[in-house]
Amino acid sequence: MRRKNREAYKIYFVKQIDKLKARAIIEAAVQSRFPHAGERFAREEYKMQLRLFQKGFNFSQDGPGNRLVYHLQGCNLHCPWCSNPEGMPLEGGWSASAEELAAEAVRCRPMFFEGGGVTLTGGEVGLQLDRVKQLLIQLKKEQINTCIETNGTSPRLPELFPFLDYLIMDLKHYDAKKHRQVIGEGLENVEDNIRKAIEAGLKPALRIPLIGGFNASIADAEGFAALLTGMGVADKLSLELLKYHEYGRSKYDKLHIPYKMGPEARVSDELCRQMEDILRRAGLQIIHT
Repeated sequence: MRRKNREAYKIYFVKQIDKLKARAIIEAAVQSRFPHAGERFAREEYKMQLRLFQKGFNFSQDGPGNRLVYHLQGCNLHCPWCSNPEGMPLEGGWSASAEELAAEAVRCRPMFFEGGGVTLTGGEVGLQLDRVKQLLIQLKKEQINTCIETNGTSPRLPELFPFLDYLIMDLKHYDAKKHRQVIGEGLENVEDNIRKAIEAGLKPALRIPLIGGFNASIADAEGFAALLTGMGVADKLSLELLKYHEYGRSKYDKLHIPYKMGPEARVSDELCRQMEDILRRAGLQIIHT
């Protein structure tokens, strides 16, 4: 019996060695014909990976319920008040495939209470749109609630709408020229994506980061109201005003990046309430998360 086992093992190992030899011959042939093939395949595999710089759970602030939040690396804007400067560069962070993140989300399913799920934020999700789309499709197959937070500037953003349960979008200014001058992109795609999200059956949750000297005044509130009512969407979305904060300031010091915001950027509670009142009178739904 032992002799038979030894013979069986011997046959098995010989077959495995033959397979390895055959694979080595094939790889050598490919390498001789295409000397950079291995590097190219590695680059292609790298391109299919999502780049992230942070993940964690958050309740209600990044969509409904308790949510697993993935922060994607890279942003096309340069908002000087950004609280995640480490997420601005296109390179950096760590990588994971859509399959790996979807599997992690499935394992976390018991944590998705009160309508929770997965939120993809940034950086900016639109910079990794194909990989984001792949992940969202897998999450929906697992019946996991999906949400993205976006600056709304990607012209391809509507490709993600069929796979979303909830959409959070920034509306940083109502004036296209000032929007481009301060943060680097125009407003055209943002407006277009708001309309297309509504057409797709979503109710966008728009967020205005209130920054003193940029968009936080009575006149600015009237400007936002005029934009949204003029678009004919005031009753088809929600709006949240988020006062400027300095929670990310210490990150700039660690990254040796000058922090350009001063005390004039702060916004009082009273001004915030006055702006909310103006927007409510224009027919907009104001929410607080």
